[in-house]
Amino acid sequence: MPNVFFSYSHADERLRDQLEIQLSMLKRQGVIATWHDRRIGAGEEIHPAIDDHINTDDIILLLVSPDFIASDYCYDIEMQRAMERHDRGDAIVIPVILRACDWHPAPFGKLKAVPLDGKPVTHWPDIDEAFLQVAKAVREAAARSGIKAQAAPARSTPVGVTPSSPVPQSPAPRSSNLRLAKTFTQRDKDRFREETFEYVARFLENSLGELGDRNPGFEGVFKRVDANRFFATIYRDGKDVARGTVYTGGEAWGRGINYVQGETTASNTMNESLTIEADDQTLYLKSMGMGFGQDRDQKLSQEGAAELLWGILIRPLQGSNY
Repeated sequence: MPNVFFSYSHADERLRDQLEIQLSMLKRQGVIATWHDRRIGAGEEIHPAIDDHINTDDIILLLVSPDFIASDYCYDIEMQRAMERHDRGDAIVIPVILRACDWHPAPFGKLKAVPLDGKPVTHWPDIDEAFLQVAKAVREAAARSGIKAQAAPARSTPVGVTPSSPVPQSPAPRSSNLRLAKTFTQRDKDRFREETFEYVARFLENSLGELGDRNPGFEGVFKRVDANRFFATIYRDGKDVARGTVYTGGEAWGRGINYVQGETTASNTMNESLTIEADDQTLYLKSMGMGFGQDRDQKLSQEGAAELLWGILIRPLQGSNY
């Protein structure tokens, strides 16, 4: 059974946990076993334990993010060792792009990354769909690893271990079912709402600008009213053809991010609202599905939420009359 090693920054631990959940079927079927540094037991030496796995595991997942690239240990030690083994054909390295960053110039930039086209996991409308693509890639890599293992001659010592060095011992057997439920405070939810509102504002501002660049006669205008509200307007040949307001706070809908057709400074109405929800592992957004065909049960990422609101604004312009 191939062993899968997670190389990641602890800043991305929440995303690593979500990925491991998506790999559960592979583990249940005995296709893979997984390991990361949170499996190190009390009293064990940390770096030797990591070295044992980075030098011997069959599949290495590089969970790439700005924090991964900034980490001297992740980038200079784990990633470099992983690429040495990959280049020799002793391991399969899969870059998993978690968050947007400048990863193409890195040594692993020559490898095919997942999800599709290296689009960061956090930019997918549905994070589960992104991690499902990663799981499928791991399943395929496990199959290739198994074929290679059958064809390769037995080695007396693991790669990277000299004959004079002690051979690493297999770790003591233990369950991989060590995930515990997480709890999120109201402060966590409020911070997530604030971060999402700012993301949505940047997303719509950039989309309005690109809309005008790509479509002659159209102009998109973004107007920030205050810290909790902005207007988005689309003009065609000088005539306003779409207007929307996005706001957070207010008396009636203060816990969500709300969309209203037209421009308004009132906070007592909305045509769509995104609420902050949590499961036992992560925070996400949920649409109220106010007549726009949105699946109310879908767990939305920040980009998924922004795409939903942009779609409401631009939908009237995508009919046959335009």
